[in-house]
Amino acid sequence: MPPSNQPTLPESFAQIADDFQALGKQDRLQLLMEFARELPALPERYAGDHDGMERVAECMSPAFVKVELDGGLDDPVRIYFDAPPEAPTTRGFASILSEGLAGLTARELLEVPDDVPGRLGLSEAISQQRLGGMAGMLGRIKRQVRTGLGIGSQVPSDLRDA
Repeated sequence: MPPSNQPTLPESFAQIADDFQALGKQDRLQLLMEFARELPALPERYAGDHDGMERVAECMSPAFVKVELDGGLDDPVRIYFDAPPEAPTTRGFASILSEGLAGLTARELLEVPDDVPGRLGLSEAISQQRLGGMAGMLGRIKRQVRTGLGIGSQVPSDLRDA
Protein backbone atom coordinates (compact mmCIF):
# COMPACT_ATOMS: atom_id res chain seq x y z
CA MET A 1 0.00 0.00 0.00
CA PRO A 2 1.43 3.40 -0.95
CA PRO A 3 2.13 5.99 1.72
CA SER A 4 -0.78 8.39 2.24
CA ASN A 5 1.03 11.16 0.34
CA GLN A 6 1.14 9.09 -2.87
CA PRO A 7 -1.77 9.25 -5.33
CA THR A 8 -3.88 6.10 -5.34
CA LEU A 9 -3.74 3.63 -8.15
CA PRO A 10 -6.86 2.60 -10.02
CA GLU A 11 -8.18 -0.72 -8.69
CA SER A 12 -6.88 -2.66 -11.69
CA PHE A 13 -3.34 -1.33 -11.17
CA ALA A 14 -3.50 -1.66 -7.40
CA GLN A 15 -4.19 -5.39 -7.75
CA ILE A 16 -1.28 -5.84 -10.15
CA ALA A 17 1.05 -3.89 -7.84
CA ASP A 18 -0.11 -5.95 -4.84
CA ASP A 19 0.53 -9.17 -6.77
CA PHE A 20 4.10 -8.07 -7.55
CA GLN A 21 4.77 -6.77 -4.03
CA ALA A 22 3.63 -10.06 -2.48
CA LEU A 23 6.43 -11.92 -4.29
CA GLY A 24 10.17 -12.22 -3.86
CA LYS A 25 12.61 -10.83 -6.44
CA GLN A 26 12.83 -13.99 -8.57
CA ASP A 27 9.08 -14.60 -8.53
CA ARG A 28 8.46 -10.99 -9.59
CA LEU A 29 10.55 -11.63 -12.68
CA GLN A 30 8.54 -14.79 -13.36
CA LEU A 31 5.30 -12.82 -13.05
CA LEU A 32 6.68 -10.21 -15.46
CA MET A 33 7.40 -13.03 -17.96
CA GLU A 34 3.83 -14.31 -17.51
CA PHE A 35 2.55 -10.86 -18.38
CA ALA A 36 4.84 -10.85 -21.44
CA ARG A 37 3.18 -14.02 -22.73
CA GLU A 38 -0.27 -12.48 -22.22
CA LEU A 39 0.22 -9.26 -24.21
CA PRO A 40 -2.93 -8.97 -26.37
CA ALA A 41 -2.43 -9.25 -30.12
CA LEU A 42 -2.76 -6.10 -32.19
CA PRO A 43 -6.01 -5.51 -34.05
CA GLU A 44 -5.71 -6.35 -37.73
CA ARG A 45 -5.58 -2.65 -38.71
CA TYR A 46 -2.22 -2.29 -36.90
CA ALA A 47 -0.74 -5.77 -37.32
CA GLY A 48 2.48 -5.68 -39.30
CA ASP A 49 2.26 -1.92 -39.83
CA HIS A 50 3.55 0.42 -37.16
CA ASP A 51 2.92 3.56 -39.23
CA GLY A 52 -0.23 4.29 -37.25
CA MET A 53 1.51 3.70 -33.92
CA GLU A 54 4.05 5.68 -31.90
CA ARG A 55 7.51 4.25 -31.25
CA VAL A 56 8.47 4.31 -27.58
CA ALA A 57 12.04 5.60 -27.80
CA GLU A 58 12.65 5.09 -24.05
CA CYS A 59 12.45 1.32 -24.51
CA MET A 60 15.67 -0.56 -25.21
CA SER A 61 13.77 -2.88 -27.59
CA PRO A 62 11.37 -1.80 -30.33
CA ALA A 63 8.02 -0.96 -28.74
CA PHE A 64 5.00 0.77 -30.19
CA VAL A 65 1.82 2.16 -28.64
CA LYS A 66 -1.44 3.51 -30.03
CA VAL A 67 -4.29 5.15 -28.13
CA GLU A 68 -7.79 5.35 -29.55
CA LEU A 69 -10.39 7.75 -28.17
CA ASP A 70 -14.07 7.72 -29.01
CA GLY A 71 -15.24 10.75 -27.16
CA GLY A 72 -14.41 12.95 -24.24
CA LEU A 73 -12.84 12.73 -20.82
CA ASP A 74 -15.45 10.36 -19.45
CA ASP A 75 -15.31 7.85 -22.29
CA PRO A 76 -13.14 4.71 -22.24
CA VAL A 77 -9.76 4.70 -23.93
CA ARG A 78 -8.38 1.78 -25.95
CA ILE A 79 -4.63 1.16 -25.92
CA TYR A 80 -2.66 -1.15 -28.17
CA PHE A 81 0.95 -2.23 -27.83
CA ASP A 82 3.42 -4.11 -29.94
CA ALA A 83 6.86 -5.42 -28.99
CA PRO A 84 8.75 -8.38 -30.42
CA PRO A 85 8.62 -11.78 -28.68
CA GLU A 86 12.40 -11.61 -28.18
CA ALA A 87 11.85 -8.58 -25.88
CA PRO A 88 10.00 -10.19 -22.95
CA THR A 89 10.70 -7.39 -20.47
CA THR A 90 9.28 -4.79 -22.82
CA ARG A 91 6.32 -7.04 -23.63
CA GLY A 92 5.75 -7.60 -19.92
CA PHE A 93 5.66 -3.87 -19.22
CA ALA A 94 3.28 -3.32 -22.15
CA SER A 95 1.02 -6.12 -20.93
CA ILE A 96 0.94 -4.72 -17.38
CA LEU A 97 -0.08 -1.33 -18.75
CA SER A 98 -2.61 -2.94 -21.08
CA GLU A 99 -4.27 -4.78 -18.20
CA GLY A 100 -3.91 -1.98 -15.67
CA LEU A 101 -5.35 0.69 -17.96
CA ALA A 102 -8.09 -1.45 -19.55
CA GLY A 103 -11.52 0.08 -19.24
CA LEU A 104 -10.35 3.40 -17.79
CA THR A 105 -11.83 6.62 -19.06
CA ALA A 106 -9.54 9.32 -20.41
CA ARG A 107 -9.93 11.24 -17.14
CA GLU A 108 -9.05 8.17 -15.03
CA LEU A 109 -6.08 7.38 -17.25
CA LEU A 110 -4.69 10.90 -16.93
CA GLU A 111 -4.94 10.56 -13.14
CA VAL A 112 -2.81 7.38 -13.05
CA PRO A 113 0.33 8.27 -11.08
CA ASP A 114 3.49 8.47 -13.15
CA ASP A 115 5.36 6.33 -10.60
CA VAL A 116 3.46 3.12 -11.45
CA PRO A 117 6.64 1.33 -12.60
CA GLY A 118 8.26 1.96 -9.20
CA ARG A 119 5.27 0.55 -7.34
CA LEU A 120 5.75 -2.92 -8.84
CA GLY A 121 8.86 -3.59 -6.77
CA LEU A 122 10.94 -4.48 -9.81
CA SER A 123 13.72 -1.94 -9.23
CA GLU A 124 15.86 -4.48 -7.39
CA ALA A 125 15.60 -6.92 -10.30
CA ILE A 126 15.49 -4.71 -13.38
CA SER A 127 17.66 -1.76 -14.33
CA GLN A 128 16.37 1.79 -14.03
CA GLN A 129 16.91 2.17 -17.77
CA ARG A 130 14.47 -0.67 -18.45
CA LEU A 131 11.98 0.67 -15.91
CA GLY A 132 12.31 3.99 -17.74
CA GLY A 133 10.91 2.23 -20.79
CA MET A 134 7.70 1.47 -18.93
CA ALA A 135 7.53 5.05 -17.66
CA GLY A 136 8.04 6.19 -21.27
CA MET A 137 5.13 4.03 -22.41
CA LEU A 138 2.83 5.55 -19.79
CA GLY A 139 4.00 9.08 -20.60
CA ARG A 140 3.36 8.60 -24.31
CA ILE A 141 -0.09 7.15 -23.61
CA LYS A 142 -1.01 10.17 -21.52
CA ARG A 143 0.34 12.55 -24.15
CA GLN A 144 -1.67 10.80 -26.88
CA VAL A 145 -4.81 11.10 -24.74
CA ARG A 146 -4.21 14.80 -24.09
CA THR A 147 -3.48 15.44 -27.76
CA GLY A 148 -6.54 13.48 -28.84
CA LEU A 149 -8.74 15.48 -26.49
CA GLY A 150 -7.09 18.78 -27.42
CA ILE A 151 -6.23 19.59 -23.80
CA GLY A 152 -2.50 20.06 -24.14
CA SER A 153 -0.54 19.69 -20.93
CA GLN A 154 -3.40 20.20 -18.48
CA VAL A 155 -3.10 18.11 -15.36
CA PRO A 156 -6.05 16.03 -14.11
CA SER A 157 -6.92 18.54 -11.37
CA ASP A 158 -7.45 21.11 -14.15
CA LEU A 159 -9.98 18.76 -15.73
CA ARG A 160 -12.29 18.15 -12.76
CA ASP A 161 -15.02 20.36 -14.15
CA ALA A 162 -14.27 19.87 -17.84
